[in-house]
Amino acid sequence: MTDTANITKELAKGKFTDKMLDDMRALIGTQLRTEACLNNEYATRLAILRFCEGIGDDNPLWTDAEYAAKSPLGTLVAPPSFIFACLGSVQVGWPGLGGFHCETKLTFDRYIRVGDKITAKVTFDGFDGPTDDSNFGGRRIKDYLRQEYRNQDDELVATFICSRMRFERGEMQKRAATRTITVPHPWTEAEIAAIEEQILAENPRGATPRYWDDVQAGDEIDVITKGPLGLTDFIAFIAAGAAPIPRVSAHGVALRRYRKHPKWAFRDPKTHALEPVYSVHYNDYAAQLQGAQIAYDVGIQRTSWQTHSLTHWMGDAGFLKASTSQYRAHVYLGDVVRLGGRVEAKEIDADGQHVVRLTTWAYNQREQNVMPGTAVIVLPVRGAAEKA
Repeated sequence: MTDTANITKELAKGKFTDKMLDDMRALIGTQLRTEACLNNEYATRLAILRFCEGIGDDNPLWTDAEYAAKSPLGTLVAPPSFIFACLGSVQVGWPGLGGFHCETKLTFDRYIRVGDKITAKVTFDGFDGPTDDSNFGGRRIKDYLRQEYRNQDDELVATFICSRMRFERGEMQKRAATRTITVPHPWTEAEIAAIEEQILAENPRGATPRYWDDVQAGDEIDVITKGPLGLTDFIAFIAAGAAPIPRVSAHGVALRRYRKHPKWAFRDPKTHALEPVYSVHYNDYAAQLQGAQIAYDVGIQRTSWQTHSLTHWMGDAGFLKASTSQYRAHVYLGDVVRLGGRVEAKEIDADGQHVVRLTTWAYNQREQNVMPGTAVIVLPVRGAAEKA
C-alpha cells in the first residue's frame, strides 16, 4: 500500500504531456469499470423517493403509488434523471488534472418503472484538444463518456453523453481572482420571503394533459426555482445516490482506498481529515483548490433541475425524449437558480411522434444563464384515442 504521507493538503497538480495524450488516445473505445460507482441497481420505491427528495421534485407521478396507478403509465415511475442515481458517472485517466463537467446530452427511450433493474455500460469515446484558453485556465481538453442504461429485459432506457473539461489546476488557480464575485449572495429577508413564496406556488401539470395541438411556438414553460442553495441541498443530492465517482465512503473503508489511490484525496488543513476530490461540492477549501471561490453544485444535479422543470410543464401524458445542457459559471452555496424555457417549434418527427422543441435556460441572481440547453418533448394529440 502507498503511505498516507503521499496525500497532501493540495489537490494533485498534473500537467498535459505528450505521453498523457498518447495514453488517453490508446484508451478510446474502452469500456470502463463501473463497480465502484454504482449506487442503485434497482428502482425501488424508496430509491426513487430518495432521489426526488434530493432534487426537490415531489411530482406525485414519482412519489405517490396510488396516484401513479391512475395515470396513463399505470404504475409508479422514476423521473428521467433517475439514471444518475443508478450511476452518475465514472472517472477516466488524466492523472492529476482538474475537471469540470461541462455538458450533458441525454436521449430517453422509455421510463424506468418501479422494480426495474438498471445496468449501465460506460465507454470512453475520446477527446478534443488540447486547446489554449487564457480566460478559462490555460490548456484544456474536452472528453466524452457514453453511458448507456438498460433494464432487466435488455431494453435501452437512456443514453447519457457526459463531457468534461480537463485542465491544469495550477493554471486555473492563477486565474481565480479574475472570476471573483460576492459569495454567498447577500440576500435580504424580503427577497428570501419572495423566493420561498414562488417555490411554494409551484405545481406540476399532472393529470391534466398538455396537448400538442394547443402549444404554440413562443410559449414559455413554467418557472422552477431552486435556492437559496444550502449545504443540505448539496448533501441531499449525494444522499440520493446520484453523484459520487467513486462512491463517498468513511473511516477505514475510505482510508484504505486513499492509501491505494493517493490522488483521490487531500488532507483538510483545518480538520486534518482526509477528504475526496469530490468534496469540492461541499467543502470550500477543496473548491478553492479547484479554482472556485466556495463549494459549488454538481453538473448532473443542475441537469436534474432542468428535467424537473420540463416534466413539471409537460404533464403525466408527456414524455421527455431528449435534452442537452451546458454548464456555464459555478452555482455556489447561497445562489438562486430559476429554470425556464421557450417552445421554438412543433412537428411530427421521423419517429412519427408529435414533438415540441424547446430552448431552456437557468438564470442565477446575477442574471447569468448558468445552463443554456434544449429539449424535445412528446405530447399527446387531442382526439388521438378516438382516431385510433
